[in-house]
Amino acid sequence: MQRPPTLAALACAAAFLLTACGGEEKDTTSPSTPPGVTVQAGSATSVHVMWGQATDDKAVAGYEVFQKGARVKTLPATKQMVDIDRLSPKTAYSFTVRARDAAGNLSKPSPAISVTTPAPTPEDKKAPSQPAKLRGNVDGERAVTLTWGRAVDNIEVTSYDIYQEDSRIHTVSGSETSARVTGLRPGTVYTFTVRARDAAENSSPDSNALDLTTEAAPGKGPSTAPSDVKATVRKGTVELTWTPPQTGGPVKEHQLFLNGKPATTIVWGAAPPAGKATYTITVTDKPGTRYSIKLRAKLPDGKWGDFSAQRTVEVR
Repeated sequence: MQRPPTLAALACAAAFLLTACGGEEKDTTSPSTPPGVTVQAGSATSVHVMWGQATDDKAVAGYEVFQKGARVKTLPATKQMVDIDRLSPKTAYSFTVRARDAAGNLSKPSPAISVTTPAPTPEDKKAPSQPAKLRGNVDGERAVTLTWGRAVDNIEVTSYDIYQEDSRIHTVSGSETSARVTGLRPGTVYTFTVRARDAAENSSPDSNALDLTTEAAPGKGPSTAPSDVKATVRKGTVELTWTPPQTGGPVKEHQLFLNGKPATTIVWGAAPPAGKATYTITVTDKPGTRYSIKLRAKLPDGKWGDFSAQRTVEVR
């Protein structure tokens, strides 16, 4: 006489059928440990942590930064550097980094890297001088190398901050005058500036702005960004000039962005101007107000092209 299957046997059979029919197995493989972790004191109260890219059998979803075992920052997979602020002056800290995948698996911690913040200089209100002669080279599709002239300070330059447009993206020691910036997009124009900083958090004026365009990805055509953008500040106005992109047809419209937001669309009713284009912005804000300005063109197929390099100006 054949006995009916037990509940346990039925459950095992159901589990077997799910696996056999292509049910997904749980991801239990952890990412690799992030390599090349470095920590640099940016001031008496901040440090800059940077690391290399980790790998995973599927994909790295993000990174977590720990200070003595306590998680202090969580970042997406596209970020491989971060500033840790609100630290104490003249204090030793230790940091590790772990990679995380979409299933929540964490890598082993990176080797702990120690750093000591410098002593504060509360009476120091003098900013360092401007870093001079910012130059750079494109390193393929996703990286650039920047170099600049050394700044001077009444006490000491503790770090140099690299800005892309108006966002600080990287920090190096005050003893260094070069930096490699990674994680960029192919075929994209970037505008970089550098500021020197001292232990009292005084920042220098911006260096000269440098435009660099990363190499295009295979199969991608030339950049569709307006080029040679110049902004001249006069009393009550900002005069813009630029060269429209070569798109195989006339470019009749450009969209103007101020401080990251669309401000107006510049339209030529008849044939667009040959060569350089010009436009004058009327400004009523008080002197010292800063504007960031960039453009993009409407292409003959009706889509918006790539953004131009950004220009930052101060109202007179």
